[in-house]
Amino acid sequence: MNRRSLIKNLGVTLGAAIIAPETIAKISDDTFSYVIPANPNHKPIPKAVTAITLGAGNRGNVYGGFAAANPDHLDIIGVAEPIPYRNDKYAKLHKIADENRFNTWEDVFKRPKFADAIIITTPDNLHYAPCMKALEMGYDILLEKPIAPTEKECRAILALARKNKRIVAVCHVLRYAPYFVKLKELLAAGAVGQVMSVQHLEPIEHTHMAHSYVRGNWHNSKQTTPIILAKSCHDLDIIKWVIDKPCEEIVAMGDLKWFKASNAPAGSTDRCTDGCKVERECPYSAIKEYVERGGRNSVLDIPADTVDKKAMAMERLKTTNYGRCVYKMDNDQPDHYITSMRFKDGVTANFSMEAFASYHGRRTRVFGAMGDMVGDMTELVITDFKTGKVTKLKPIAEDVEGYKNSGHGGGDWLLARDFAQAVAHQDPKMLTSTIDESIESHLMGFMAEQSRKTKKVTAVVV
Repeated sequence: MNRRSLIKNLGVTLGAAIIAPETIAKISDDTFSYVIPANPNHKPIPKAVTAITLGAGNRGNVYGGFAAANPDHLDIIGVAEPIPYRNDKYAKLHKIADENRFNTWEDVFKRPKFADAIIITTPDNLHYAPCMKALEMGYDILLEKPIAPTEKECRAILALARKNKRIVAVCHVLRYAPYFVKLKELLAAGAVGQVMSVQHLEPIEHTHMAHSYVRGNWHNSKQTTPIILAKSCHDLDIIKWVIDKPCEEIVAMGDLKWFKASNAPAGSTDRCTDGCKVERECPYSAIKEYVERGGRNSVLDIPADTVDKKAMAMERLKTTNYGRCVYKMDNDQPDHYITSMRFKDGVTANFSMEAFASYHGRRTRVFGAMGDMVGDMTELVITDFKTGKVTKLKPIAEDVEGYKNSGHGGGDWLLARDFAQAVAHQDPKMLTSTIDESIESHLMGFMAEQSRKTKKVTAVVV
């Protein structure tokens, strides 16, 4: 299928930057696969960007993995991580000199600037302070979302980044996922005419919810950030990004309904390992998840050379939150959350975050005056009202190891690639998620949480 025929099928004039002939392949009638071509603004990098990672957990290893696979783009020369096992593992992978290994982020900044960039993948409540210090010392920054726990801190980071003319890339990785890149390009080109409204769903998947937001690091909003930011700032951001208009009003509702003591089954114990009488039938059994299935057990820090990994996993469950009963945690994050938004020119959007799903990934529906789009990140279906023509586009993308059930759509390493380009050439335009671009969706999140708590429609002021 040549480009002219594809354009005819889509029923809209598309530029080469949207669908180039070398990036598409016909699968069957009216169904095409595609890849996102390399950014034409990319240039050769004469010397790899050097970076120090603050936090060698899952997210630190995602971006570290890009560096390991692309050493000519990004070179990790330092790490700050208080857990010895993680520090050792990260330092070994990146061949980090002993003098560039630190226990805390504060230790990094006791030395004069010795790298091009800082990668901040610390816990949510430890984003603001190291980011501000890095900006003061002249580092460019790759900042894991959320930017910071409060609106005041987010605005302070933005102000200092502008003042010191530094690059701060926010890890809104969905902006780099081929599925959403294509969705945005098609909407901008008028594939469905004027956009009227958007419906967007994030099914977290029930065991992922239990792992991260009931037992895990983000189980308590007061110690980290509300789930609308900790998890779903990706989704608010992508809705804002594809609509490409300012959000003016937002209203939200949601609650913690299931994961609480009143729903604990008779015979349950404080830990799954304490002889719980219903553990075998519980869908949230820690023994089934971390020991038998081995799912998500990287958080247990089991060394690769451990002979009996299942036995060690069982021991970890006896002392960490990951072995606690999901009904008896000190969690407060809502397990269902809906948000309605009104954007400029009367465009509306509805977002639903749902814990209780057997599946993951995002589902999106866009309703336009001349057509609609329906997608689930594996396929985007465009229907033209004038002709009745239906065209299906399938992105070629794969999440990095450990994030195949997180619905990132291959955006993680594509963000890291663009960050290396931006820093190497000191050109923030290489990125679509600089803090200038990303902060509005964070403000939407803060206003959504305010609306949820006050039960009032809230204005969004940028």
